[in-house]
Amino acid sequence: MSVSGFRNILGNEELIDHLKAAIAGNRVSHAYLISGDPGSGKKTLAEAFAMTLLCEKHGDDACGECASCRKVADRNHPDLIWVTHEKMNTITVDEIRAQVVNTVDILPYEGGRKIYIIPDAEKMNAQAQNALLKTIEEPPAYVTIILLAASPEAMLPTILSRCTKLSMKPVPDKTVVDYLIEEMHLPDYEAGVVAAFAQGNIGRARAVASDGSFDELRNQTLYLIRHAQNMDTAEMAEEIRALKEDKDKIGDIFDIMTMYIRDVLYFKATRDVDNLIFTREISSISANAAASSYEGLQTIIAGIDKCRTRLRANVNFELALELLLLDIKEYLHG
Repeated sequence: MSVSGFRNILGNEELIDHLKAAIAGNRVSHAYLISGDPGSGKKTLAEAFAMTLLCEKHGDDACGECASCRKVADRNHPDLIWVTHEKMNTITVDEIRAQVVNTVDILPYEGGRKIYIIPDAEKMNAQAQNALLKTIEEPPAYVTIILLAASPEAMLPTILSRCTKLSMKPVPDKTVVDYLIEEMHLPDYEAGVVAAFAQGNIGRARAVASDGSFDELRNQTLYLIRHAQNMDTAEMAEEIRALKEDKDKIGDIFDIMTMYIRDVLYFKATRDVDNLIFTREISSISANAAASSYEGLQTIIAGIDKCRTRLRANVNFELALELLLLDIKEYLHG
């Protein structure tokens, strides 16, 4: 998604209004912490903010057309520094010193601002955070530092206390659906399923919509959950082996399972077809809703969550999945 200021960002209007008011009132903080799940739009918001601060038109939103805006969009503006790191899970003190601490006193090359964006800021080790602390405490007037973090609780309280904190919120499903239909040209049904799966995470929605393998994963998962009740021991073992081969997608499989069971619960309670996610599965949803109890369906949802927790704790994969499929086999009927 190309950035051209705040206007193309989906959702998070309160955060955008806050940043625009700070720009208009000349009250831009020296340090910001933008937190949110991967794919929630942290980088997009930070880049739009930086583009606006550096825009030659000096408004409360970037024009997207001036030389400065084009350089930001192309990631080659000399006064916008994206801090990088070599190790996957660590930002070292040497990287923070080389890219931030030792360069903040160099005046901006163009205009009056210099902006640092640090993605994955929670990956700074303690030494790196302490090295950054003095710069955040006493930065030059022209410097703004933007930290992006999925897990800000992993950062030092001394860093957090000196930042203006902004937390990304989920984007409403309708906004995501409209985006997927209008910009990514998904059919209505597919857009609704992807939006529900993304749970307000626009990056996740965009990635799924661009990935042709999602339809196959969805169909395989729905087949598994619908037929688990009729599987014998050998068939169940075979399905578990197949899931283990695709274990990097097990979180997505759990999400699809949960969406389906919630559809069954919703239909059992309301008989309303229009607000189902899997409207094309109405035949099986209706049968499951009629034959399964509320308690049983809730037990399955709890079992899915328990299986997630077990796998995070490195419990044996086959055992965790077997227990989940036995729950589905026992409690989902129809």
